[in-house]
Amino acid sequence: MSHRRGPLVAECVVLGLSLAVDIGWAARAGMPTGLFGSVAYELAFGQSTAVAALALLRRRFPNHVLLLGVVVAALSLAATGIFLTTQLPVELDVTQLLAMALLVGSASRRLKPVPAGVVVLAGAVAMIAQALLRYGLGALPAVPITLLWGGSLAIGLVQRDADTRRRNALAEVRSGERLLLARELHDLVAHHVTGVVVLAQAGRRVAPERDEVFGEIENAGAEALAAMRRLVGMLRTDGEVATIPSGLLEAVRQATPSQAKLTVQDGLDSYAVTPEAATTVHRVIMESVTNARRHAPHAKHIDVEVRTDGDWLLVEVVNDGVRSTPSDDRGYGLVGMTERVSALGGTVQAGAVPGQRWRVAARLPLGRTV
Repeated sequence: MSHRRGPLVAECVVLGLSLAVDIGWAARAGMPTGLFGSVAYELAFGQSTAVAALALLRRRFPNHVLLLGVVVAALSLAATGIFLTTQLPVELDVTQLLAMALLVGSASRRLKPVPAGVVVLAGAVAMIAQALLRYGLGALPAVPITLLWGGSLAIGLVQRDADTRRRNALAEVRSGERLLLARELHDLVAHHVTGVVVLAQAGRRVAPERDEVFGEIENAGAEALAAMRRLVGMLRTDGEVATIPSGLLEAVRQATPSQAKLTVQDGLDSYAVTPEAATTVHRVIMESVTNARRHAPHAKHIDVEVRTDGDWLLVEVVNDGVRSTPSDDRGYGLVGMTERVSALGGTVQAGAVPGQRWRVAARLPLGRTV
């Protein structure tokens, strides 16, 4: 989780440094005289601390970015009003600018267009008002502050586009995986329906008096097979041929390359698993090995282990050669793998383990038909 805490820690450090700069600038300018001036000055710096905290809270409450953005903009405008009313010394207030920029970027990334527009516009008004009304240098401070606002908006929009592309890619992967499952369904169901047709044909010979009934069963089974072939034929790409392992042990051996070390529990071939479970195990191992070759090309060891644990089948693939700590998401292959395993009532875990290794562990139910 360290890669997720990194941005939060960086923001805390930057906002803390900006508060220190603001306090140093205030000490240089001097404390205003009079009770009202002192109270107003303390209130202005209390607002800076408050907006920094609100900007950080957007990570904890991403659905409330609109409220946080409007509140921070209102506090910034209030601080500007206090400055104009009391004629305080020039207040730098970098903290309010950075907090508002963070909320503008977050809103443009996460919110719908209208709420995002509200926060972006409120941020522009608050930041430009601070630049034009507080510093007494004409429009000069407005230039870098406008660039800060525009930069935060641009970064937010770029991240929004990246998030949209990722969601679309994930949806495409899930859709493709489901289509593949639909294509494999033909091979799995056809085997069972063919058995029904054969039994109906045998029944016609054994019990001629039931010829009509068994004939209807045979015809219904044949029509079902023809319908499945037509439907699944439309889902197959040109030249695609489904390869369905006949058993669990065969599925494991087919998916494990010769360079990998395979450890299989004794008597694994004696377990009766559904055909869809065998194909899922095949896909998990194959996808994990492919990911290892892609993301750790210098890996020297790829260990594949398949064993049982009570009513569960455990599949584990571990590879070395991970030079840096990878993120939890190593591509879209894990998405399709999880889709398959979840459909059978299982789970998938993937992540870095000590020794610069990456581990994929799938847990599937034994002896269950979904």
